[in-house]
Amino acid sequence: MIPLRDTQPSNRIPITTYVIIGLNLLVFLFQLKLGLGNKAVFYLYGLVPGKYTVWDMSQHFSLGDKIFSWFSYMFFHGGFWHILGNMWFLYIFGDNIEAHFGSVRFFWFYILSGLISGAFYFLLNPTSLVPTIGASGAIAGVMGAYFFLYPRSKILTLIPIIIIPWLIEIPAFIFLGFWFLIQFFNATGGGSGLGIAWWAHVGGFIAGIGLVKLNQLLPETGTHGKFNKFIRKRHTPKFQVIVTRSHDLSLDLYGQMQVSSLEAVTGTKKIVSIPWGFYKPLYKVNIPPGVKEGTRLRLGGMGRTSPDHKRGDLFLTIQIKNAI
Repeated sequence: MIPLRDTQPSNRIPITTYVIIGLNLLVFLFQLKLGLGNKAVFYLYGLVPGKYTVWDMSQHFSLGDKIFSWFSYMFFHGGFWHILGNMWFLYIFGDNIEAHFGSVRFFWFYILSGLISGAFYFLLNPTSLVPTIGASGAIAGVMGAYFFLYPRSKILTLIPIIIIPWLIEIPAFIFLGFWFLIQFFNATGGGSGLGIAWWAHVGGFIAGIGLVKLNQLLPETGTHGKFNKFIRKRHTPKFQVIVTRSHDLSLDLYGQMQVSSLEAVTGTKKIVSIPWGFYKPLYKVNIPPGVKEGTRLRLGGMGRTSPDHKRGDLFLTIQIKNAI
């Protein structure tokens, strides 16, 4: 299951999320220079429980190396697909969690989630000599927080069936709950031989929920509101799901599309998914400049089809959000 986007709105630019993604990409470029298969890099920067518990290995690393590994391991990856998958999940879920915490607290939330996930793995594999790398544990914390805060949000998910892409909206508590159960099953034996730190994922997910609860007990610092006016989004999501309705037995369908006040002035292009049962075809929609609240766009031939093959139209009513 590949998440494409969520339906939980966020009106803030996720600065910290983008910075974390940028740092991971920079470190990956550093890895490419050293060689992705360079095992010395994995042992130096990865989290290896044996560094701390096995004397023969421990003596080869300084105290600084041992401390730094707890932070560096969450920025190194094993390959292109590893970093691509992690950064995509962070991109999908990170913006809402950053909006909840604020940019500064979200950074520390992310780091603490990574540290706790690493500690969880360490405690359950105290003598392992296998290096653990990747942002998965920290991102699992983000997913745990999302599971706790926005369980009713919908996740537009791509399920590839042979060569046919199947798009379906799945409630967040089902999508993330299923993901967590897979991690737990693999950690307890089902995937123990795959070389993946499943317990780090489990620990990170639990840590994310716990840190959200802890944050609720902490006083506000005031910085959250001060940054809002500078990082408020000026655009609505590029990809939108349009839920349509019909009037009586008409072939025409009606829906709503959101644009920002800036997009209403300048015009924009969107990609929309229009549900037809479990099938959700994708369309490109051009929003002309100068539209106003309540403007209705007509998309010819995108309505219902009658038994004699006549097609109705789709009418989209513009809603303007994030007014400047």
